[in-house]
Amino acid sequence: MNLKVVKNLSFALFFLYFFLVSIKLLEKGIKTLGAEYTDQLFESVSNPFAGLLVGILCTVLVQSSSVTTSTIVGLVGSGVLSLEYAIPMVMGANIGTTVTNTLVSFGHVRREQEFKRAFAASTMHDFFNVIVVIILFPLDLITGFITKMAEDGTEFILATGFTATKPDSPIKNAIKWGSNNILDGLNAVPFIGNLNENSYRVYAVILIVIAIGCIFLSLRNVVKNMKSLMLNQIEMGLDRALAKGGGLLAILIGILITFSVQSSSITTSILVPIVGSGILSIENAFPITLGANIGTTITAVLASFAVDNSAGLTIALHHVFFNAIGVAIIYPIQFIRNIPVNLAKSLAVVTAKRRYVAILYVLVTFLLLPLLGVVLFN
Repeated sequence: MNLKVVKNLSFALFFLYFFLVSIKLLEKGIKTLGAEYTDQLFESVSNPFAGLLVGILCTVLVQSSSVTTSTIVGLVGSGVLSLEYAIPMVMGANIGTTVTNTLVSFGHVRREQEFKRAFAASTMHDFFNVIVVIILFPLDLITGFITKMAEDGTEFILATGFTATKPDSPIKNAIKWGSNNILDGLNAVPFIGNLNENSYRVYAVILIVIAIGCIFLSLRNVVKNMKSLMLNQIEMGLDRALAKGGGLLAILIGILITFSVQSSSITTSILVPIVGSGILSIENAFPITLGANIGTTITAVLASFAVDNSAGLTIALHHVFFNAIGVAIIYPIQFIRNIPVNLAKSLAVVTAKRRYVAILYVLVTFLLLPLLGVVLFN
């Protein structure tokens, strides 16, 4: 193991710990704010459909479903956000995160055939997530079957005595130690210390902003260092998937790559130029994308270790089951799995000829429709 690998791995582990500490800071900031203000913060989410749209918007704005889902876990863990509204928010985050790889496809905009392939490779992820939400959102809303699976999963994990889920576990104690030290450091600053004593709600808002900033910083650095470590493995994994013709192996590779780098955006954004250049077909790239959808759920599961309320673990498991069930519905039957691929190809044919349609697609799908929906459905 050379020095560079040791350095990247050390930094990745440090920022992973810092990420968990940031989730705990967010939880403390929300609790400090008080129920009156946190209720007002989420009064705009008056129904599950509005929650779905808010999840899309938040993820588009922060350009990371990991940040959105981790924040949601912190909110649920602190008791501020109910599972009823958190669940559709996580589903919305799945749709919102696809904007990143769609934007990556614009790097091929000057070359028509490349852009057509790249745009199709990016938007098949959009269509897949939208189709899954259309199927599972109302189904779970009516029957609650995924929610029940997540609750049963939470009970099972708690029953096993897994240490990370215990309030006094070494992992939770280490996270609390880190967050308490940061709080002590902040309170040592005269201005912030005075706010803590005299204007605790302003202090809470500052703490929440700092926590979200730390979540951004930590995830960014985890991704950066893990990407550096895993780049060769990613290329090898994609080569193996291509050689085997995709399928279940490609899904597994997508899961492992995304699990390793803690970002589905990296996996899918790497696929876009590879498909755009004609090295990999869109059909073979599709299962890797599905694997990335499952692999990205590990971030929320990790975040749940930092919160005391078991509901944080429930929403994280819901994310896992939702994405896994979505793949199980869409992928096995060829006719069904071809639907998002064919829709993406059809849209790409139009956008390759009229590039402005691609811009309109991004603006309307990821900003205007969700904004309009939030206004109409509240």
